[in-house]
Amino acid sequence: MSIDQTLLDRSGAKCELCGAEENLSTYEVAPSDESIVVCQTCKEQIESPEKMDSNHWRCLNDSMWSPVPAVQVMAYRLLHQLRSEGWPQDLLDMMYLEEDVKAWADAGLTSDDEDSIVHKDSNGTILQEGDSVTLIKDLDVKGANFTAKRGTLVKNIHLTDNPEHIEGKVNGTQIVLVTAYLKKSN
Repeated sequence: MSIDQTLLDRSGAKCELCGAEENLSTYEVAPSDESIVVCQTCKEQIESPEKMDSNHWRCLNDSMWSPVPAVQVMAYRLLHQLRSEGWPQDLLDMMYLEEDVKAWADAGLTSDDEDSIVHKDSNGTILQEGDSVTLIKDLDVKGANFTAKRGTLVKNIHLTDNPEHIEGKVNGTQIVLVTAYLKKSN
């Protein structure tokens, strides 16, 4: 398969995701007609998610900052698929996409991804958006110079993309709380 010369020039004859220089081909980033240059390893893992090697995708730490929207979209989607590993969630939290690029990236995500995120408290009880929780441990709040005391009630919580974190207000300050240190209130 011949690689379009424009794509090859844009990529510097390297995979736009991991930087490999061999076995390059084009990969169309659906649902648009834009393409990126990928190596055989990246292409195989994109097309067969069960073969994904999360360590290979640490390269997304660099490629997510590409000025090419199609590369940004693929980096976002791959990080989204791998977010259960922990480190991809940190990159997703840092990543900025223009509104239209974010819509394009989200259009390629499967809807069951969102349903697979389940937030559970320290007792294994499933948490829902708007629930109230109670802290079961004193927590030092970094940057706010106070300690959230055990027994503090946090009302109207907000769920995040990370199943181990929720957001809520303590002492009038919006903070991220680790679900292992709280329990659902009735």
